[in-house]
Amino acid sequence: MHTRYIQATMCKATYEFLVENGVIYGRIPGFDGVWATAETLEACREELLEVLEDWILIGLRMNHELPVIDGIDLKVEKVA
Repeated sequence: MHTRYIQATMCKATYEFLVENGVIYGRIPGFDGVWATAETLEACREELLEVLEDWILIGLRMNHELPVIDGIDLKVEKVA
C-alpha cells in the first residue's frame, strides 16, 4: 500500500525549469513542504521522491492526517 501511495503521489508532481537559476523545480500540489530542485529532471524526481518518503514517515510518526491519494489512505487505525 505504501508503494502504491508513493507512486500515485509522484504522478501528481509538477516540474518547471527556473531560468534564473538554471535548475528544475519539482513539487507535489497539496503536500506542503514537498519540493526539490536539481540540474536535471531525473535528479529532481529522485530528490522529490526522497523528500516525499521523509514527509510521509514524519507525518505518520507525528499522527498527522495525510492526504488520501487515488483512494489510498495511510491513516493508522488503533487496534484495541
